[in-house]
Amino acid sequence: MCLILVAWRSDARHPLVVAANRDEYHARPSAAAAFWSDAAQVLAGRDLEGLGTWLGVTRGGRFAAVTNCRGGRDPKALESRGLLTTRFLQNGEAARDYVAAVAAKGAAYSGFNLLASDGEELWWHSNRDGAPRRLEPGLYGLGNELLDSADMGEAKQRLAQTLSPSPAIDALFAALAPARIVNGPYGTRCSTAIVAGPQGRWRFAERSFGAEGQELATVQFEFAARAAG
Repeated sequence: MCLILVAWRSDARHPLVVAANRDEYHARPSAAAAFWSDAAQVLAGRDLEGLGTWLGVTRGGRFAAVTNCRGGRDPKALESRGLLTTRFLQNGEAARDYVAAVAAKGAAYSGFNLLASDGEELWWHSNRDGAPRRLEPGLYGLGNELLDSADMGEAKQRLAQTLSPSPAIDALFAALAPARIVNGPYGTRCSTAIVAGPQGRWRFAERSFGAEGQELATVQFEFAARAAG
């Protein structure tokens, strides 16, 4: 199960804090998080098969993430779900408008949950659950069911414990550790921690893992978010 934990405007100093595990087959090719050569404002890992991303941010303070819904891939699906995040990160459309457009053509994708923020608002939509929803300030947990499903309680508590007095990258990784999957060919490929801090300073770290659960590498970035993009 993938896991995305989000603290949205729960602290005036840190408007966005994210901790996420990506669970995927280890054989599926992907690239570690980096600023993209073909979209320099985007910081994200990349699925080299579908050419999208599961989670990313931009220098303009945008954030997007996607999880698959349980039930497998719909053979009628036309596009990779990772393109939902990629397109949002690459354009300047308001999150509200982008998510509404996605909702209008949700049948083109297998089941998904999408989180998208333009820095002003955070929206969630699943093509398994009707209309998009603007999220109020608070803590949220998302896996392969709908937002804040019953099994998110403990993980959200772990996230809450990282927020005071100030969220730290290592503490966010520790909050994700109990949910990591080590199961041979399928498991947690990487964990990501994101902290948007005072004066628009963003910290982003990704830690990757091998099939036996061993830590492979950690990449870290820090940048000042610009006003747009």
